Amino acid sequence: MKADKVRDLDTNELTRQLGEIDEQLFRLQFQMSMGQMDGLKKVRAIRKDRARIHTILRERALTEPVAEEKK
Repeated sequence: MKADKVRDLDTNELTRQLGEIDEQLFRLQFQMSMGQMDGLKKVRAIRKDRARIHTILRERALTEPVAEEKK
C-alpha cells in the first residue's frame, strides 16, 4: 500500500486496517515457523505497510495539537 493511499484514509479506518495487518502478520509468521510457507517477501511487505500506517498515525497525532493551538 502506498503512503498516498494511507494518507487518504481516516484515522478509524487506519486503526481497523492496523488490526487486520497485525492478525495477518501473526498468521504468516506462525505458518513460517511451522514450515508451511516460504513467503518472506510477503511478510516484509506487510511489515512495511504496518510501519507506514504507524507513521501516518503518528504524524496526525503530532499535527492535531498544533492545529488546535493555532485556533
